[in-house]
Order: sequence, then C-alpha cells, then structure tokens
Amino acid sequence: MAKKGVLLVNLGTPDSPSTADVRKYLDEFLMDPRVIDVNAALRTFLVKAIIVPFRAPKSAKLYQAIWNNETGSPLKYYSILQQKALQQRLGDGYMVELAMRYQSPSIESALQNLKDALVSEIQVIALFPQYASASTGSVHEKVMGIVKDWQTVPNIMFTNSFHDNELMIDTFVDNAAKHQPETYDHILFSFHGLPQRQLKKCDHTQSYCLKVDGCCNTLNDTNKFCYSAQSHDTARLIAAKMQLPRDKYTVCFQSRLGNDPWVQPYTIEIIKQMAEQGKKRLLVFCPAFVSDCLETVYEVTTEYGDEFKALGGEHVQLVESLNDSPKWIEALEKMVTPQPPEGGAFD
Repeated sequence: MAKKGVLLVNLGTPDSPSTADVRKYLDEFLMDPRVIDVNAALRTFLVKAIIVPFRAPKSAKLYQAIWNNETGSPLKYYSILQQKALQQRLGDGYMVELAMRYQSPSIESALQNLKDALVSEIQVIALFPQYASASTGSVHEKVMGIVKDWQTVPNIMFTNSFHDNELMIDTFVDNAAKHQPETYDHILFSFHGLPQRQLKKCDHTQSYCLKVDGCCNTLNDTNKFCYSAQSHDTARLIAAKMQLPRDKYTVCFQSRLGNDPWVQPYTIEIIKQMAEQGKKRLLVFCPAFVSDCLETVYEVTTEYGDEFKALGGEHVQLVESLNDSPKWIEALEKMVTPQPPEGGAFD
C-alpha cells in the first residue's frame, strides 16, 4: 500500500551565522511578495539597496549569539526533532518530510522526495499556529507553484491554521508552569508583528478590520482568517487554561520592520509601560512560534530583558516554545490522523 505523505514547513534559517549566509537568507525571505507586499520595483530597491546591506551584518551577530556549533540554529534543530518524532509516531504508513520556506531543506527537494516515494496524498502543515498571508499563505502558494507542473498531482491537503489546537495550548501552559507564573507581576503574549495593511487585506468585506472597536476581541466569520484575531484567540485560550484574570496579561506584537504602522501594541512599548508601572518580573509567551528561534531566544530574553532592566525591572522570563514536547508531537499526529468524533461510526 502506498504511503501517505506529510510535509512540515517552517520559516527558515541561514545555513550558517556568517554575514554572507544571513544576507542570502534575508534576500530570499524579504523578496517574497507576500512578505513585503509592495510593487516589485520598490520591493527590490528596499531589499537589495537598503534593508539587506544594513541588516545582514547586524543579524549575523545575533545569529552567532544563539548558534550551536553542533546543532546549528534552534529553529532548524527543533524542526528536525519534530519531523523525526512525528515520523516515529505515524509509523511506516507515512513519510514525513521537513522543509523551510526559505533556504534549506527546500520545499522543492522535500516535495520531490515525496513524489519519488509515490505517496498517495500529501498533507502540508505550515508550522505557524496563526494564519498570515506572509507565512502560511506563502507556503501554500509555493507548494501549489511547484506541483502545478507535475503531470500527476496526488491529493493535497493544507492545514490553514491551528491557533486553537487544544494540545498546543496545553503544551504552552505546561511550559509556563515550570516557571511558577503566579510569581510574576504580569504576563505578555508577544506575537510576531505584521503591517496593518496585511491585516486589512484579510478583511474581504473591507469594512471590519481596524474599523470596529475591539475587532480582534472575538473571532467571527469576518475576521476568522485575521492573524491578529487568531493571535488574540490563542492568548485567550492559554489564559483561560491558566485561570488568568484579564488584567493580568497583555497581548502585544514584536519584530517590527520599517516605518509603516504595524499591528499594535508593540511589545517594546508594553515593556516600557510595565517598567513605568513598577512591575519587576515579566513572563513572556511567544505563541506564534512552534520552535524557539532568534525572535524568542534573543529578542525576548536578551533585547527585551536588557531593556526592562535598564528601565528598573528585574527579570524577563521566556516561556519555552513547543519544540519537541511529546504533547505537541501528539498534536501534529492528530492533525494528520483526525480522530473520529465520540459516538461516531467507530463506536
């Protein structure tokens, strides 16, 4: 019997922390029209002439700070562990491939491996809990752009998002428990940022996003594909599991690039506000990431931690990402092999 294929796709990472490899990675990443969604000529000028030449040497130093000489970048290391663990759980009836949207291993090579194995179908899971055009959408577009040239295209399924996956939520809660969250003054749910214009593009009615007060406070048919709304939903679910009162936590967004308005509030501004309010200890979740990476290990722990201390705070503690938690691997398994509902035909 033919195997079923599973393609896990994470964002990507440089092949090394050298400036040359970081430049190559940033160039591929930022030239994606879903990432910098402006006209091609302007995007090329911004990326090739301004952003990459100035950002690559700085980013290389940051990657060097988190790089392990044996295992490489945390994101790739944990992505490989996830792929291996999922393969083990699914068994011989499945073939699990790992790819990065940018750099290696490439989506092209992973799909070719699945094609060569004559898999009967392919399930694509972009490893981004909340849907965004610049992440999940880009992965889906890349996959479709490749398979459209195949003479025989197997059944292909795409996982749009898993922002409310219960096992994922439980894993974040378990990871937080290790740090005794009750001992912290405030908790931040810091998600990766996006330009506001990208949020507006997901509002196909053009009448809801950023025009309705508190539009992200509930998830509905209008904003169900909105990255910000899904992010708030993830935070609400984690907070509910932890029995956190609403005034105990804040949802915010990090990693802003450029001068255009991004989804707010910005994490760095919330850090400053917490210091001004006399808060001393902050616990920070980053639920947009399934693997620890530059944005979690360095941006939160080092950059925000140093900034908070400089403003009078004492400690910023990162809640580890899902990484290779068995419960998270179980979540992936159930995405691939959904369980029949209780009281169904299998009873």
